[in-house]
Amino acid sequence: MKNTIHLVKLSVGTETVEDLESWQKTPHARAADGFPCHVTRMWPKQEDPLLNGGSIYWVIKGVIQCRQRIIRLDEVFGSDGIRRCAIVLDRDLIRTTPALKRPFQGWRYLKPQDAPQDMTQARSGDDTLPPDLAGALADIGLL
Repeated sequence: MKNTIHLVKLSVGTETVEDLESWQKTPHARAADGFPCHVTRMWPKQEDPLLNGGSIYWVIKGVIQCRQRIIRLDEVFGSDGIRRCAIVLDRDLIRTTPALKRPFQGWRYLKPQDAPQDMTQARSGDDTLPPDLAGALADIGLL
């Protein structure tokens, strides 16, 4: 889409896409309307491009493995009274072709042309490769 930007974010504490999916089903990871969300201290400066078809690409074990479409940004306040941003996400986790990503803090913007492609329907049913193997194969250009 024209004028679209994505986010890339580490999924801390998860080992697999299924772990992320399980976490997002807990009340701690849900918006008031039940959609999964990720709460962050910073409000994205590129809000309009994010809401114009943007997704959050999840890095699990050093590899981008899936994405979720960003639905909206909600203002929330923590128990400390500080304003935060809840990035509200579509329920569907879409697996992507594995792409290595070095560790970083927070989130980063990701241009559409730099985002890994979604796996085809035929590939999404394949057995999931261990993250280390998927990363190694992506590193040498085989995935």
